[in-house]
Amino acid sequence: MNASAPGSDELVLVVDFGAQYAQLIARRVREANVYSEIVAPTISAAEVAEKQPIGIIFSGGPDSVHADGAIAIDAGVYELGIPILGICYGAQLIAQQNGGLVDRTDRGEYGRTTLTLDTDGGALLRGTPAEQSVWMSHFDAIVKPPLGVTATASTPDAPVAAFEDADQQLYGVQFHPEVMHTEQGQHVIEQFLEHGCGASGTWTMASIIDTAVEQIREQVGDLRALCGLSGGVDSAVAAAVVHKAIGDQLTCVFVDTGLMRLNEGEQVVETFERNFGVELIHVEAGERFFEALAGVTEPEAKRKAIGELFIRVFEDAQGQVEGADFLVQGTLYPDVIESGSEHASTIKSHHNVGGLPDDIDFALVEPLRSLFKDEVRQVGRELGLPDEIVERQPFPGPGLGVRIIGEVTPDKVATLQHADFIVREELKNAGLEREIWQSFAVLPDIRSVGVMGDERTYGYPVIIRAVTSEDAMTADWARIPYDVLETMSSRVINEVPGVNRVAYDITSKPPGTIEWE
Repeated sequence: MNASAPGSDELVLVVDFGAQYAQLIARRVREANVYSEIVAPTISAAEVAEKQPIGIIFSGGPDSVHADGAIAIDAGVYELGIPILGICYGAQLIAQQNGGLVDRTDRGEYGRTTLTLDTDGGALLRGTPAEQSVWMSHFDAIVKPPLGVTATASTPDAPVAAFEDADQQLYGVQFHPEVMHTEQGQHVIEQFLEHGCGASGTWTMASIIDTAVEQIREQVGDLRALCGLSGGVDSAVAAAVVHKAIGDQLTCVFVDTGLMRLNEGEQVVETFERNFGVELIHVEAGERFFEALAGVTEPEAKRKAIGELFIRVFEDAQGQVEGADFLVQGTLYPDVIESGSEHASTIKSHHNVGGLPDDIDFALVEPLRSLFKDEVRQVGRELGLPDEIVERQPFPGPGLGVRIIGEVTPDKVATLQHADFIVREELKNAGLEREIWQSFAVLPDIRSVGVMGDERTYGYPVIIRAVTSEDAMTADWARIPYDVLETMSSRVINEVPGVNRVAYDITSKPPGTIEWE
């Protein structure tokens, strides 16, 4: 089995050239039951060969292949005999590096465009309509494919909108098959995987679990592990996987930071004592966290402070469990990407990745590190976890500490807990809970003038944030009906002391992030 592909012998590499949709490409490959991994364009041909992928996909990117310092790929990659699919910039790069011609046209193409098949569509587009809608985002265009490579489709401003040559194992599309606006997009990706790469599509949640169990047993051996339970999906599924692997060698620790949602601490203890046959240590550490956060206002500093203290609390708990040298964490693939890596700048430090102190006294066990959120939910269902856990909304590791702008105090937490409860309760009452990826309230570090009971007030505003998403890599603001928003606003202002204004955040990701800090 390929060590780079958990649960599968088949690995497809997605080379990220700075595309907005690189993570989406990786997910589309996984939806075809083939494991994918995102790598940087600086990867060498030797490093590619070592990973033994069955295929490579070049993502799009913001640059022109003609720009000074334009990102390229090691030309030796083309000599490895591995099928390559280029998307947008990636297709142009394949053409340029293999003797084709990429040039400026009279105008670029952005948005929905009509694609016309020049032949039968070749392996990628065969069996699809002669004319179909695709999503474009480019200015340069391929005007001549590499020698021996056949153009299979065009658009009004892209004479070579798709090309392929099975002998050279080169494939390219100028459009974006990974986005839903491209009608036959998933078909194109699946055709490349099946006919270009010979993929069998055997990567499943069951195979992931089997592989993870095997690796955990090998890593932990006869020793013990601690697992931090936050009450969220990630830590719960991680605990379930590890428990399946090592049984009563696992002890779960729930650290109540004082930064959780209203009544959540009690719910977590009750839920896990009922659903898990594991030892559970409950640590009430709210005072310690408030002390660590006193006077801290900078977002990254808050995340780092929470992450470090979280580990210190675990080290205290470690003394209660003999031989507990391992710490189980629910780190996900988006956490790794967003916390910064060889191919991505730091968007924010996740407490279970970038927030860890350098002198951590545990070896980490991260069974979900290669998975997206929706895949984690699938693993949870496969393991038989109840819906109340599997379908729970994502909650940041630092908790309400990153939903309070500025200094975090007990009074501010209490205010935000109450407002947040109202927001989530009203969405549930409206039957919208399952339609929304994440919903919560934010307490900014400002006050505004208001009028309540014929008197001037000077209180906090509360910002409501609700988004729809598939994997949290991109997100759109949720179109909550006005009457639901009105009810939320009225309840928050009337029921939460010190709040006199409510606003609704209509920013998508990108350019914003889901969380405010």
